[in-house]
Amino acid sequence: MTTARDLALVAADPRDRTVVEQGDLSLALAGAELIDLLDAEALTFDGTLLVPAGPAPAGDRLLSEAAQWLADGGPGETVDDWLWRRGRDLAGRYRTVLEEERLVEPERRSRNPLRRQRTAPADPSAARAAEERRSSGEPVLGALVAAVGLAEQGGEAFDGLDDERTTVLAAVLQAVTELAGERQRRTIEAAAFDNIWRGD
Repeated sequence: MTTARDLALVAADPRDRTVVEQGDLSLALAGAELIDLLDAEALTFDGTLLVPAGPAPAGDRLLSEAAQWLADGGPGETVDDWLWRRGRDLAGRYRTVLEEERLVEPERRSRNPLRRQRTAPADPSAARAAEERRSSGEPVLGALVAAVGLAEQGGEAFDGLDDERTTVLAAVLQAVTELAGERQRRTIEAAAFDNIWRGD
Protein backbone atom coordinates (compact mmCIF):
# COMPACT_ATOMS: atom_id res chain seq x y z
CA MET A 1 0.00 0.00 0.00
CA THR A 2 1.09 3.54 -0.69
CA THR A 3 0.99 6.35 1.85
CA ALA A 4 -1.88 7.94 -0.06
CA ARG A 5 -3.95 4.74 0.01
CA ASP A 6 -3.19 4.19 3.69
CA LEU A 7 -4.31 7.75 4.43
CA ALA A 8 -7.51 7.27 2.41
CA LEU A 9 -8.28 4.04 4.28
CA VAL A 10 -7.65 5.58 7.70
CA ALA A 11 -9.85 8.56 6.82
CA ALA A 12 -12.60 6.27 5.50
CA ASP A 13 -13.11 4.69 8.92
CA PRO A 14 -11.76 6.98 11.63
CA ARG A 15 -11.50 5.43 15.08
CA ASP A 16 -13.40 8.26 16.76
CA ARG A 17 -15.98 8.58 13.95
CA THR A 18 -14.70 12.04 13.05
CA VAL A 19 -15.92 13.28 9.68
CA VAL A 20 -12.94 14.50 7.67
CA GLU A 21 -13.30 17.62 5.52
CA GLN A 22 -12.91 16.47 1.93
CA GLY A 23 -10.86 19.51 0.93
CA ASP A 24 -8.37 18.85 3.74
CA LEU A 25 -8.15 15.19 2.76
CA SER A 26 -7.64 16.05 -0.91
CA LEU A 27 -4.70 18.31 -0.07
CA ALA A 28 -3.19 15.68 2.24
CA LEU A 29 -3.60 12.97 -0.41
CA ALA A 30 -1.81 15.17 -2.96
CA GLY A 31 1.03 15.54 -0.47
CA ALA A 32 1.04 11.81 0.23
CA GLU A 33 1.42 11.18 -3.50
CA LEU A 34 4.54 13.34 -3.54
CA ILE A 35 5.95 11.29 -0.67
CA ASP A 36 5.14 8.08 -2.56
CA LEU A 37 6.81 9.44 -5.71
CA LEU A 38 9.89 10.36 -3.66
CA ASP A 39 9.94 6.83 -2.20
CA ALA A 40 9.70 5.39 -5.72
CA GLU A 41 12.52 7.68 -6.92
CA ALA A 42 10.14 9.12 -9.49
CA LEU A 43 10.59 12.63 -8.11
CA THR A 44 13.44 14.85 -6.98
CA PHE A 45 13.71 18.45 -5.83
CA ASP A 46 15.65 21.30 -7.41
CA GLY A 47 15.67 23.70 -4.51
CA THR A 48 11.94 24.20 -3.90
CA LEU A 49 10.86 22.97 -7.35
CA LEU A 50 9.53 19.52 -8.21
CA VAL A 51 11.42 17.59 -10.88
CA PRO A 52 10.08 14.35 -12.42
CA ALA A 53 12.77 11.67 -12.23
CA GLY A 54 11.11 8.61 -13.74
CA PRO A 55 7.89 6.65 -14.00
CA ALA A 56 5.80 5.71 -11.00
CA PRO A 57 5.85 2.05 -9.99
CA ALA A 58 3.39 -0.12 -11.89
CA GLY A 59 0.27 -1.42 -10.24
CA ASP A 60 -1.20 1.74 -8.74
CA ARG A 61 -3.20 3.71 -11.26
CA LEU A 62 -3.63 6.80 -9.08
CA LEU A 63 0.10 7.02 -8.40
CA SER A 64 0.80 6.51 -12.10
CA GLU A 65 -1.67 9.27 -12.82
CA ALA A 66 0.09 11.49 -10.28
CA ALA A 67 3.45 10.87 -11.99
CA GLN A 68 1.90 11.88 -15.31
CA TRP A 69 0.38 15.01 -13.75
CA LEU A 70 3.81 15.84 -12.39
CA ALA A 71 5.37 15.48 -15.83
CA ASP A 72 2.59 17.59 -17.34
CA GLY A 73 3.07 20.34 -14.76
CA GLY A 74 6.08 21.71 -16.59
CA PRO A 75 9.18 23.28 -15.08
CA GLY A 76 8.92 25.46 -12.03
CA GLU A 77 6.06 23.82 -10.13
CA THR A 78 6.38 24.16 -6.37
CA VAL A 79 4.94 21.85 -3.73
CA ASP A 80 2.24 24.45 -3.01
CA ASP A 81 1.32 24.66 -6.70
CA TRP A 82 1.07 20.86 -6.85
CA LEU A 83 -1.12 20.54 -3.76
CA TRP A 84 -3.74 22.94 -5.06
CA ARG A 85 -3.63 21.68 -8.67
CA ARG A 86 -3.57 17.95 -7.98
CA GLY A 87 -5.67 18.15 -4.83
CA ARG A 88 -8.87 19.33 -6.47
CA ASP A 89 -11.51 16.64 -5.70
CA LEU A 90 -8.74 14.07 -5.11
CA ALA A 91 -10.45 12.58 -2.04
CA GLY A 92 -13.47 11.65 -4.14
CA ARG A 93 -11.29 10.02 -6.76
CA TYR A 94 -9.49 7.92 -4.15
CA ARG A 95 -12.83 6.88 -2.66
CA THR A 96 -14.08 5.81 -6.09
CA VAL A 97 -10.98 3.71 -6.78
CA LEU A 98 -11.01 2.12 -3.32
CA GLU A 99 -14.69 1.25 -3.77
CA GLU A 100 -13.99 -0.26 -7.20
CA GLU A 101 -11.19 -2.35 -5.70
CA ARG A 102 -13.50 -3.37 -2.82
CA LEU A 103 -11.18 -1.90 -0.22
CA VAL A 104 -14.06 0.18 1.16
CA GLU A 105 -17.81 -0.26 1.00
CA PRO A 106 -19.74 2.21 -1.18
CA GLU A 107 -20.72 5.29 0.79
CA ARG A 108 -24.20 5.05 2.22
CA ARG A 109 -26.49 7.84 1.08
CA SER A 110 -28.70 9.66 3.58
CA ARG A 111 -32.13 11.09 2.89
CA ASN A 112 -30.88 14.22 4.61
CA PRO A 113 -28.44 15.88 2.15
CA LEU A 114 -26.77 17.76 5.02
CA ARG A 115 -25.88 14.57 6.89
CA ARG A 116 -22.55 13.10 5.88
CA GLN A 117 -22.01 9.36 6.07
CA ARG A 118 -18.75 7.54 6.70
CA THR A 119 -17.36 5.01 4.26
CA ALA A 120 -16.74 1.75 6.09
CA PRO A 121 -13.83 -0.57 5.21
CA ALA A 122 -14.77 -3.62 3.15
CA ASP A 123 -11.37 -5.33 3.17
CA PRO A 124 -10.37 -5.68 6.83
CA SER A 125 -6.80 -6.68 5.99
CA ALA A 126 -6.13 -3.48 4.03
CA ALA A 127 -7.76 -1.32 6.69
CA ARG A 128 -5.91 -3.18 9.45
CA ALA A 129 -2.53 -2.70 7.73
CA ALA A 130 -3.19 1.04 7.33
CA GLU A 131 -4.22 1.32 10.98
CA GLU A 132 -1.15 -0.62 12.12
CA ARG A 133 1.08 1.76 10.17
CA ARG A 134 -0.71 4.69 11.78
CA SER A 135 -0.42 3.20 15.27
CA SER A 136 3.28 2.44 14.78
CA GLY A 137 4.10 6.13 15.00
CA GLU A 138 5.46 6.27 11.44
CA PRO A 139 6.04 10.04 11.07
CA VAL A 140 4.85 10.64 7.50
CA LEU A 141 1.44 9.01 7.86
CA GLY A 142 1.17 10.41 11.38
CA ALA A 143 1.70 13.96 10.15
CA LEU A 144 -0.82 13.54 7.33
CA VAL A 145 -3.42 12.01 9.66
CA ALA A 146 -2.93 14.97 12.01
CA ALA A 147 -3.25 17.41 9.10
CA VAL A 148 -6.77 16.18 8.33
CA GLY A 149 -7.82 16.37 11.98
CA LEU A 150 -7.70 12.69 12.97
CA ALA A 151 -4.88 13.11 15.52
CA GLU A 152 -3.06 15.76 17.49
CA GLN A 153 0.04 17.16 15.82
CA GLY A 154 3.09 16.55 17.98
CA GLY A 155 5.99 18.97 18.04
CA GLU A 156 8.39 16.20 17.02
CA ALA A 157 6.28 15.22 13.98
CA PHE A 158 9.06 15.69 11.41
CA ASP A 159 11.93 14.30 13.48
CA GLY A 160 14.15 11.99 11.45
CA LEU A 161 12.71 13.00 8.07
CA ASP A 162 14.83 14.37 5.25
CA ASP A 163 14.41 17.89 3.87
CA GLU A 164 12.21 16.87 0.93
CA ARG A 165 9.65 15.00 3.02
CA THR A 166 9.68 17.73 5.65
CA THR A 167 9.03 20.32 2.92
CA VAL A 168 6.06 18.35 1.59
CA LEU A 169 4.49 17.78 5.01
CA ALA A 170 4.97 21.41 6.07
CA ALA A 171 3.32 22.54 2.82
CA VAL A 172 0.35 20.23 3.44
CA LEU A 173 -0.15 21.64 6.94
CA GLN A 174 0.05 25.19 5.59
CA ALA A 175 -2.42 24.48 2.78
CA VAL A 176 -4.91 22.84 5.16
CA THR A 177 -4.62 25.85 7.47
CA GLU A 178 -5.29 28.21 4.56
CA LEU A 179 -8.32 26.18 3.51
CA ALA A 180 -9.69 26.21 7.06
CA GLY A 181 -9.29 29.98 7.12
CA GLU A 182 -11.17 30.28 3.84
CA ARG A 183 -14.01 28.11 5.18
CA GLN A 184 -14.20 30.26 8.30
CA ARG A 185 -14.27 33.46 6.23
CA ARG A 186 -17.13 32.14 4.10
CA THR A 187 -19.07 31.06 7.18
CA ILE A 188 -18.73 34.54 8.70
CA GLU A 189 -19.77 36.20 5.44
CA ALA A 190 -22.79 33.90 5.09
CA ALA A 191 -23.84 34.64 8.68
CA ALA A 192 -23.50 38.38 8.08
CA PHE A 193 -25.58 38.11 4.89
CA ASP A 194 -28.29 36.20 6.79
CA ASN A 195 -28.32 38.90 9.48
CA ILE A 196 -28.85 41.59 6.85
CA TRP A 197 -31.89 39.75 5.43
CA ARG A 198 -33.33 39.22 8.91
CA GLY A 199 -32.71 42.85 9.80
CA ASP A 200 -30.45 42.00 12.76
